[in-house]
Amino acid sequence: MEKVYEAEVTTLAGRNGHAKSSDGLLDVDIRFPKEMGGAGDATNPEQLFAAAWSACFGTSLTIAAGIEKVKIGEVSVTAKIGVLHSNGNYDLGAHLLVKINDVDYDTAKKLVEATKSICSYSKATKGNINAIYEVVPN
Repeated sequence: MEKVYEAEVTTLAGRNGHAKSSDGLLDVDIRFPKEMGGAGDATNPEQLFAAAWSACFGTSLTIAAGIEKVKIGEVSVTAKIGVLHSNGNYDLGAHLLVKINDVDYDTAKKLVEATKSICSYSKATKGNINAIYEVVPN
């Protein structure tokens, strides 16, 4: 497989530190959220992951619509990434809410199902993260 792009980000001091990309476009402080005992005064890894996954899923959905030859309107994807704690272990959970304008609910569900096999984040997390994909009705 040919590498098309590679992001490079270095973090210092983990969840209470700083992240910077090699090209300087990402340059952010990272903090624990208040809900996890932190100051909550900066972004956190879960927010960054949610942004990345929702962006990828939205783009992949437009690709799926093209493959299926379905004309769609604006696509909105909200990703909720949760930190889960049980028996001393931490895991992630995901809930993606997908709204596709100008298509009926059944078509939207079909497109979301097709998109799961296109989106690189969905493929990478399959079987590793409990992910719920929900179609938001128009």
